[in-house]
Amino acid sequence: MKALVALILLVQLPVHKAVPAAPPPPLGCDDPESEAAAEVAVNYINGHSHHGYKFALNRIEDIRVVPQGPNNAIIFLELDLLETKCPILSPTPLENCTVRSFAEHAVEGDCDVKLQKVNGTLSVLASKCHSHADSSEDILKVCADCPLLASLNNTEVLETVSAALNDYNSKTTDSYLRLLEIGRAKIQYHPGHIVVAEFAVGATNCSAEEAKANVGACQLLPEDQSNFGFCTAVMVKRPSQDLQVDCQLYGHQVPAPDIPLLSQDTSAGLPPSAVGFTNHNLRLAHNNPVASESSSSEIFRSLLSAKSVTKRAVAAAAQHDKVPRPVGFVPPPPPCPGKIRHFDI
Repeated sequence: MKALVALILLVQLPVHKAVPAAPPPPLGCDDPESEAAAEVAVNYINGHSHHGYKFALNRIEDIRVVPQGPNNAIIFLELDLLETKCPILSPTPLENCTVRSFAEHAVEGDCDVKLQKVNGTLSVLASKCHSHADSSEDILKVCADCPLLASLNNTEVLETVSAALNDYNSKTTDSYLRLLEIGRAKIQYHPGHIVVAEFAVGATNCSAEEAKANVGACQLLPEDQSNFGFCTAVMVKRPSQDLQVDCQLYGHQVPAPDIPLLSQDTSAGLPPSAVGFTNHNLRLAHNNPVASESSSSEIFRSLLSAKSVTKRAVAAAAQHDKVPRPVGFVPPPPPCPGKIRHFDI
């Protein structure tokens, strides 16, 4: 009888079910973890870009974290970047590179990046970027006399680059330099007519004197001896005529195993007339060859999927905010987008 009563009491005892742990709050765009991921992403983007200039982080637009198990997560980032004054070939660390001012006709980069975090270590699986210059109208509203970016195949730009390179090579006793690519150009018409062009160069296996005899035989130095540099040319066409050229060579640089040097690009060493016609296009779509996910198309599909999911989440949050709040209620700041570090385009 006592055993039966004990069994009845045991059955009537409340059963306490295990309460699942609440999911962690969404990661904000300005959280330290987000900024650490963005830093890894920006370094990866600059390290795998072969054209133009290094880009610096301006804003983290969005972040989404997808847990993959203990100590493992996939991170999707949307980043706004701004062009700096450091050419992509420059050895100057990014933190020492100056972001171009708004009045210099700034260029913005938009990037989607997928990272993996395993045991606290971040690595980039894939990145996809494009860039665009700010509108001419925006620049002229702030600075009516500021020269605007010119097309890289503009006749005056090509003439300036060709004249500057010829002038430099005629005065140097070092290696003959060949054009790699034109990076940026501007033309000012008032009060004077001035053309400013910036372009990347590479040293060849000829001296400047040897090049006079047979310039066609001069080839870029092999990878184990490569020496790249960057030049700025200023040609005054009116009221007077003048040409100033300043070139800086960086010395030999050893690339990472999966990062080719600029000299291996299809534009390397071509004459000015063969250089690309677009300005500052951050044409980067890179799949990490050592990533655990080997399918590039699959990675980029997941990038797009993450963006659509994020947009739906933002819309849902906006709908939720329409619910009446108590008097004096101050909603927490939105986790994204993050702060603007330089200026908005």
